[in-house]
Amino acid sequence: MSLKAQLKEDLKTAMREKNIVKRDSIRAINTLIKQIEVDERKELTDEDVIKLIQKGIKQRQEAIIQYSEASRDDLVAKEQEQVDVFKEYLPKQLTDEELENGMKEIIAQVGAESMKDMGKVMGNATKKFAGVADGKRINEMVKKLLG
Repeated sequence: MSLKAQLKEDLKTAMREKNIVKRDSIRAINTLIKQIEVDERKELTDEDVIKLIQKGIKQRQEAIIQYSEASRDDLVAKEQEQVDVFKEYLPKQLTDEELENGMKEIIAQVGAESMKDMGKVMGNATKKFAGVADGKRINEMVKKLLG
C-alpha cells in the first residue's frame, strides 16, 4: 500500500474514532501533498511524500522553539502532538550507532580525511540515508567523524 493510500485509510479511521489530533495532522500532510501535486502537476511518490513529512516536522519543531520562548505551553503541546503523528509515517529512523557505521563506510569510500572533504561525504550520505536520518543528524555525524 502506498503512503498516500495509507494516509487516506488512517484519516478515515481517525475520523471514525474522533481522534482530532491524528485527523488534523493527516489533513495537514494531505494539504502539503495536494499543494505540490496541483502546483507542479505531478503525482508524488512515497519518497516525495516522506520528504514533505520531514519538512512538516522541521517546520513544527521550529514553531515549538518559538512557542517555548513565548511561554505558550498550550501551543507547544499541540505542535508536539502533530510531530508525533507525522513521525508515524516516516521509515524507522537509524540509531546513532547505525548512522555512525554507515558514515564510516561512506568516508572510506570517498577517501575523506578532513573537513575539506565534507561536501563529498554529505552528498553521498544524504542520498544513502534519505528518509531514515535527517540532514542535521547526518551533518553532526560528519563533523564528529571528520573533525
